[in-house]
Amino acid sequence: MQEQYADQGFTVLGFPCNQFGAQEPGSNEEILEFAQSKYDVNFPMFAKIEVNGSGACELYKYLKAAKAGDDGKADIGWNFTKFLVGKDGEVLARYAPQTTPEEIGSDLADYL
Repeated sequence: MQEQYADQGFTVLGFPCNQFGAQEPGSNEEILEFAQSKYDVNFPMFAKIEVNGSGACELYKYLKAAKAGDDGKADIGWNFTKFLVGKDGEVLARYAPQTTPEEIGSDLADYL
């Protein structure tokens, strides 16, 4: 998606989180190296954050408040929950972890 839509002003942003089955136990540097070597990540990866609970970062507090999950709950249920955010910061959609980039791409085309 990053490559396909970058020339239209779209950017994927990655936020590692270790709150789900300890899937991101490494340092920020180790996580970035793994993402780049294993998955050829070519978009910005940020420092590890918390997305739920009292330590949740402000960005995820905002995203969750704007769009609840399919279950009606604000908290993130599992890694790889995705949000589509407009140029103005409006949260346009929230996607379950199993949602594919292709599925998001069909929605994204409506906003670009």
